[in-house]
Amino acid sequence: MTTQTIGIIVNGATGRIGSTQHLANALVPIINEGGLALGDGRLIPRLLLVGRDSDRLAAVARPHNITEWTTDLDTALSDPAWEIFFDAAATQQRVGVLAKALAAGKHVYSEKPVAPTAAQGRALLRDADARGRKHGAVEDKVYLLGLQKLAALTRRGELGRILGFRLEFGWWVFDGNDRPAQRPSWNYRAGGGGLILDMYPHWRYVIETIIGRIVRVASAEWIATPERIDEQGVRYPVAVEDSATTMVELEGGAFGTILSSWATRVRRDDLLTLQVDGTKGSAVAGLHRCHVQSAAQTPAIAHFSVMKDIEADYRSEWVDAPALAAYRNPYRVGWEQFLRHVAADAPLASDFAAGIRDVAFAEACHRSMTERTWIAFPPPGKVP
Repeated sequence: MTTQTIGIIVNGATGRIGSTQHLANALVPIINEGGLALGDGRLIPRLLLVGRDSDRLAAVARPHNITEWTTDLDTALSDPAWEIFFDAAATQQRVGVLAKALAAGKHVYSEKPVAPTAAQGRALLRDADARGRKHGAVEDKVYLLGLQKLAALTRRGELGRILGFRLEFGWWVFDGNDRPAQRPSWNYRAGGGGLILDMYPHWRYVIETIIGRIVRVASAEWIATPERIDEQGVRYPVAVEDSATTMVELEGGAFGTILSSWATRVRRDDLLTLQVDGTKGSAVAGLHRCHVQSAAQTPAIAHFSVMKDIEADYRSEWVDAPALAAYRNPYRVGWEQFLRHVAADAPLASDFAAGIRDVAFAEACHRSMTERTWIAFPPPGKVP
């Protein structure tokens, strides 16, 4: 058995997503298990953590026995030992750092969004292709356990012809007055913030992978909490939406709705729920669970009384979806796919073109709000 190493620069390593999901839950386990199986050998990642604070970098590296970190991104990019550049740092700087990495000859893998606008993303894609560099976008949510169970149902046709769907997501983010906000203040500022750019890229690939291709959208967005207090205790006006709702038309004529908000309190099965209704049954998936009601299990009439609460338990009429044979962390799935793409030219669905389509979906929803009309969403391969 042969082994080879591949150098990866992890930019934004001290952030929540970089340190937990990409390091602790994906790259470090791959290393600890002796690398990634590749043909008759193993591919072992070698990591260089990059951030702005050396003490924080050391604190992140120490528990994982990572010995290399730096605050000097330019020097890291100039070293040919590092073949891959991964960016999980702030969205506002993403285009600039990805462009620098491509200019330095690196293959690039990026958190979402790959760029604040689809036009900027297309420029990066042209640059990567011209240089012969591999590129990938993180599209993790579709690999959540609950959504994988739902995908298995739709893939096997067990729900029948799709009639519609409903996606709901969000929780209450404090404004900093009585309790600290659970999200950074840049999420609420112009130039990279906003719920739609933050979350709608996820909803695009989840919907199109599990349910069907999006052809039109009609969207509304609003600022529910107009003023907040930042990390320094300074009051500031919220400049971008923290709540949004969207009607989605799918190829074939089915419709669905998206409701997302940082100003809602959770009283549903999970922080994220996706219900899909079909002629043969319905399914509701959360992060881990998925429940199904077949046509045979569907009650003939709804249980209700206008005079009193009969305490109907609608949830009792649903059953658990079949368990999956195996399950891995969604971020690890993405890393394994990208590493095989770089090292063995394996096909990759979640490349920059997919990441640009994710951003274009967010842009179409913004445009719908501005123009107060339905906006067409072209098929893959056509410029949105």
